[in-house]
Amino acid sequence: MEYYEKSVIPIIESNYNKLTNVEKNIADFFIHNRKKQDFSAKAIAEQLFISEASLSRFAKKCGFRGYREFIYQYEETFIEKRESMTGNTRIVLNAYQELLNRTYSLVDESQIARISQYIDEAKRVFVCGKGSSGLAANEVWLRFMRLGIDINAVNDSDIMRMQAVLQDENSLVLAFSISGEKSGLLYFLREAHKRGAKTVLLTANNRENFVDFCDEVVLIPSLNHLNHGNSISPQFPILVMMDIIYSYHAQQDRFKNEIVHGTTLRALEGDKVDNFE
Repeated sequence: MEYYEKSVIPIIESNYNKLTNVEKNIADFFIHNRKKQDFSAKAIAEQLFISEASLSRFAKKCGFRGYREFIYQYEETFIEKRESMTGNTRIVLNAYQELLNRTYSLVDESQIARISQYIDEAKRVFVCGKGSSGLAANEVWLRFMRLGIDINAVNDSDIMRMQAVLQDENSLVLAFSISGEKSGLLYFLREAHKRGAKTVLLTANNRENFVDFCDEVVLIPSLNHLNHGNSISPQFPILVMMDIIYSYHAQQDRFKNEIVHGTTLRALEGDKVDNFE
């Protein structure tokens, strides 16, 4: 298996909650299938006891023009997975590798460029999340602050609601929610967007109404359909995607960013010297 293989599986997973029950049955088939077979619309419709029209609707909800385009990409990247893995270490490492492969399939470089521009143009950046997503928000806050960005991390629902009404066209809100269901965080995005702020949501569950109040919806891999997903730190998919954004942004004005980054590190080192004295 190549280290980075384009796959339609994470695309199916990220759109799973938008599907009807019949379409979810189709999604489950393609997510869990391990055998090469006849994937024609007629053959799959007969196997799943559904209509060919259901396959077409399923493919379109996943962002494809139709079932033919979907199955072309599915067959192009279909790989029979070996189930003979032994040892906990190998299982966990393979799970992480699978997660990286899925990130590779979801990442959109033109979207990354737009988000980097939002960061560059914003006078204030707020990064928010709850639980494990809040831990990721703290990590992102520390990293981007070292590039001289006016950024704050928000992990409390009440603070999110208060900050939401203070946003304007000079603000950027980066929100992390794997489930896409945190009410305080969604309120922050809605109100900030209403007041002219740029809004970006990183989530594993794409929903049709997100486009109403998010300038960008960045899809990250879901752990739910991943073998031994419970062994993976929940914030890992968020941090991988944010590392890509960070790397892109840092390279945009590399000389300036290296100077600012070095200055912040020297400030930290100076504090250690002061404490020692």
